[in-house]
Order: sequence, then C-alpha cells, then structure tokens
Amino acid sequence: MGDTLTRKTLRAHLVSGGALSAGLDCTVSVDQILIEDATGTMAAMQFEMLGVDRIGVPLAVMYIDHNVLQIDDRNMQDHRYLRSFCDRYGVRYSPPGHGISHYIHLEKFGKPGEILVGADSHTSMGGALGMFALGAGGLEVAVAMAGYGFDFVCPEIVGVELTGELGIAVEAKDIVLELLRRHGVRGGRGKVFEFFGEAVERLSVSARATICNMIVETGAMTAMFPSDEQTRLWLRSQGRESDFIPLAADADAEFDAVERVDLSVLRPLVAVPHSPGNVVAVADLPPTRVVQVCVGSSVNSSYDDLATVAAILDGRSVHPGVQLTVTPGSRQILQMIIASGVYETLMKAGARMLEPICGPCVGIGQAPVAGAASLRTFNRNFPGRSGTAEDQVYLCSPSTAAASALTGTITEATGLGPLELVAAAAPDLGLHEANITRVLPEAERRNVQIERGSNLVPPPLPEPLPADLKARVLIVVGDDISTGDMAPDGVIAMSVWSNLAVCARFMFNRLDPGFHDRAIDWGGGIIVGGENYGQGSSREHAALIPLHLGVRIVAAKSYARIHRRNLIAAGIAPLIRPAGDTTDEGDEWSISGLQAAIAHGHSELTVTTGDGRTLVLGIQLSPAEREILLAGGLLAQVNGVSRQLAIA
Repeated sequence: MGDTLTRKTLRAHLVSGGALSAGLDCTVSVDQILIEDATGTMAAMQFEMLGVDRIGVPLAVMYIDHNVLQIDDRNMQDHRYLRSFCDRYGVRYSPPGHGISHYIHLEKFGKPGEILVGADSHTSMGGALGMFALGAGGLEVAVAMAGYGFDFVCPEIVGVELTGELGIAVEAKDIVLELLRRHGVRGGRGKVFEFFGEAVERLSVSARATICNMIVETGAMTAMFPSDEQTRLWLRSQGRESDFIPLAADADAEFDAVERVDLSVLRPLVAVPHSPGNVVAVADLPPTRVVQVCVGSSVNSSYDDLATVAAILDGRSVHPGVQLTVTPGSRQILQMIIASGVYETLMKAGARMLEPICGPCVGIGQAPVAGAASLRTFNRNFPGRSGTAEDQVYLCSPSTAAASALTGTITEATGLGPLELVAAAAPDLGLHEANITRVLPEAERRNVQIERGSNLVPPPLPEPLPADLKARVLIVVGDDISTGDMAPDGVIAMSVWSNLAVCARFMFNRLDPGFHDRAIDWGGGIIVGGENYGQGSSREHAALIPLHLGVRIVAAKSYARIHRRNLIAAGIAPLIRPAGDTTDEGDEWSISGLQAAIAHGHSELTVTTGDGRTLVLGIQLSPAEREILLAGGLLAQVNGVSRQLAIA
C-alpha cells in the first residue's frame, strides 16, 4: 500500500519514533517557526531561559497582529521587547499593521513539504501549501525554535475525498463547516485531515487556507492539501515559483479512515452560538435579525473573499440596521483591493474598512450589542470571545455575510446568481521586504540590547511534581471550556498577557469572578473540568496561570490537544476524571503516590476525598510526557538533559 502525504512529510523530518503509528511519541525537525505577539512574549522569555545564542531553525518570524490597539504603553512595551528579541536572536519581525500572521506566511514564507510550528492554533493554515503546519504552546515552540525539534504524539490520518463542484454562493467555508457539522468540536481530536479527490484541483490556495485554518475547531491537529498546479500558480503570483515542488499522497495511500464530501450537495451553512460545532443550514434558521456583520480575521480575509463581498454589495447599500466591517488579511491584500477598486466598492456600500490585524476576532474592537446577533466570517464564536459577555455570534461564509448585510437578517446569497469577481491587481511583492526585518549579521546581532518594559515578567519555573498531594478543589467547570475562559480575549485582559500575576486576575472571570482570590487564599488547589477541557487558542497562559496560582493537577473528562500539552510542559498533570463524578468546589482531595504513579507507568491513581469517598483518576500519558512531568516541566527537562539538536 502507498503512503499518505502527511506520513511522507513527517518521515522526511523524523528524528525519533520511526513507526509513525497513531498514539506513539515522535520527534521531527522543524523548518519554520511562526510566532505572534499575544503568545510571543511568553515564548520569547522562555526561549531566553534556554540559554542558546540564536535560533536553531532555518526561519522564524514574529508577527505583531493581536495586541495593537495600544490603549496604554503596555502593548508598545511588548512590541519593543519583541523587536529587540528578534534582532538579538535572528528572528524576522513583521510590525503592527502589516497583516495577520497566517496570510503573510502564506504569501511570503510557506513552502510545500516543510514543517511549520507556530505559537498560534491556526498555524494549520499553512497546510494549504502542502506543509505539515500545526499550532503549539509557546514553550514547545521556543524549544523547537532553539533547534531541539518538536515532540508530539503521532496522529491518526483521515483522508477526506472531495468530489463534485460547489454551487452558487457555496464556498470553502461551507466545506469546513460541513466537517464541523459532522464532527463537532471534539470529533477531530488526535487526527490530521488530508484532502484528496478530483474536486481538490478546483480549490484555490486561499480556499484551501480557509479549510486548513478552521479545521482545528474540530479538535484536529491540522490539515494538509497536496502541492499541485494551484500551489504553483499561487507561488508564481508571489514571485516564489522556485519554491514549488509537486507533492501528493500515493494513489493507493492507506489512510486510517476515509470520509467523502460531495461539494455539489452542500448548502450555505452557519455555526450558531456558542460553538463552531453548532452548524445548521442557513435556510433552516428561523428569521434572525443581525445588527453587525464582520468580514475578515485570520480566515476569509483573502482577496477572493473580499472581492466576493464587493461583488454582492456593488451598487447597493448595507441595511441601515447593520454595521459592516471588513478586515483585509495583510497589507498586500489591502494594496490589491485598493488597486482593483474592491476597496472603493466596499466603502461606498457602507462598510467600515479596518486595518489588517486580528482585531474583532479576538475581542479587540467591534464588540457587539449584548444579546443581538453578530454574523462573522471568523473561526470561533465561543461565549465572550467577541468582547461582549452576552454575545450572540454566528459564523458563516463571505457570500452569506454580504447577503445578510444587505437584508439585515441571516440570508443565503443563492438568489443573487453567479458572481463575477473583479480581477485581482498584481500584488506589490516589495511590501513584505520593505516591512519585515531581515536577520542581522552576527556581529550586529550579538551587540543588540534587549529592551524590557516593566510589564514583561518571566513565567515561574515549576518544581517537580510532589510525591503526594493534598489540596482543595478550586472550581468545577463544564464541557468545552475554552482557553479564552482562562486567559480571556479583549483589549484589557490581553494587554497584560506578558505579566502572569496580573493576567491571573482574569482567569475564569466569566464563569466565577471569585476564582482568583480563592486560589490565592487557599494557596493553590485543583481544577476539575468536563469534556474537551481547554479547547480553542494555543495560549499557554491558560496553563501558566494555574501554575502561578499553585495548581499541580487538573482532572477533566477529556482535553483539547494543545492545552493538554501546555499543562504537561508547565509541569501540571492532566488526569482523567471518571464519568459520574460529583465533585464540588471546596472538596478536599488526598492523593498518595502521585509522582510514583506517573514514574512507574500506572494508568490510574486513587483519590480519597475529605468526606471519605474514593475516586479513581485515569493517567493517560505517553512515556515522553511522563518524563517531562517528572522533570518538572519541559523547560527543566531540556535544560537538565544533554539533549541533541534535531536534524532529520
């Protein structure tokens, strides 16, 4: 039997773990690193703790695209620190306003067949170019950037065969929403979705990018498309045709599972509050009035996406009860929509044109009215992510967004007929070179003084896990709790992500405003969760804050991939809570032999509660994960072990 593209790519970069069997530990060498400013300060400070002199990968790029509102001096403190860090260690730096990391990386840096690791969950967007691209926590990215490779548990490879042709007003967004309709936000865990089939060749790179960006909302590790003629055309348009190589799964590739999507039967879809997995057909929604429509973010802000919206709005005006915002994905896309006339069409229709940053996607600006529907082409609609605690956010395609902006209700665009998009103006290929810094010569690099403002506070270093543990349950939360509930989005909370002691005051604030003070008063404790604990963003603050507050174990029914790894990297044990557990806040847990159970490969341990109950917790850890926990976290392990550089 033949091989999948995913396994071919991993095998070409393999350092250890030769079997590449699902569930086994492996380490790969890394070609490219992507970091953005919201997660970048912690990643950079932890990189400095590794004590290396420069990056150990061919390319690393820092993008300033999240914290750019600068309501006080803390954002600029971060920017100046990150710029000087980049100059010192050999990282390229993309300044605020130049664009969103994922689009710029597709335009300027992505290469078929390479491995990209990013401190952002939507790094998966690089799969549109035939890369194995995945998000991770800042510390794991820092370790990879230092040249030690990237460790992970090998995924299951799911082949997704695409057939047929998309109908009128049905777009790539509807393909990934269909996968979310099938899998929800948990069904993709432990999987990579690899796309093949006769319909793939008709999907542009920007369409593939939409699918790869949002595939992680299923819980998946990432997604991959082949590198084919569409890839070559994209790279040629970016002046990088020499980076093209053809790549695909073998014709007789053996996938772990296969599913099929017939594009010809898809309808316009929408994810309703409060989860990307709550997907229904637009036509099946009851009449839903919208007060806000937002187009753009790290997904659906390509030239084609914005030109689609302009084609629907051309000669028309946005409904008077709707505020429409449009965010281009990069300065290059902004230049293209200006040169082609798309910008003017959108402006005349009544759209508010925003700068190319993450902005409203992470609750920085354009917070909607509480309780009123906000329709967005974004990738997440977790409660409160928009900046409004009582938000009602729906997710859709650009066509549906544009049609709804005209009518004032969530509306299919199918009745408007086929669209003819304005041809794209040629991109200005000099924009990235003019704005993204180059790596300094070594002599200059070594003389750089890193600038550290008062808001830059390094994270704590954990101690090894205790032999025994006795602590109280700080909080009990439900299913699908996001990392945004732990380290919230929005301009105020995100402005202090460089200072864990301040950031910690916001943890679980939406669910329980007393959590922080209780953790301080009790001297730490235990967090108890439900299914899919820690879904969403890669922000490792959601693990570092509990560490700061004295938490050493979390007990949940199941975990999202990146957050689970972040807990382990921070020296916090992610244990499995049994079904039917009735633990309450304030319960006291006593665990004998915590460290020994992990060291000796046990699959469970016993908790004795203060009222005499017995609770059996599961231990589902790979051998490599047990080693990290026993060392006191990933940083301690790397610094304490003579670890070799990862060269495949």
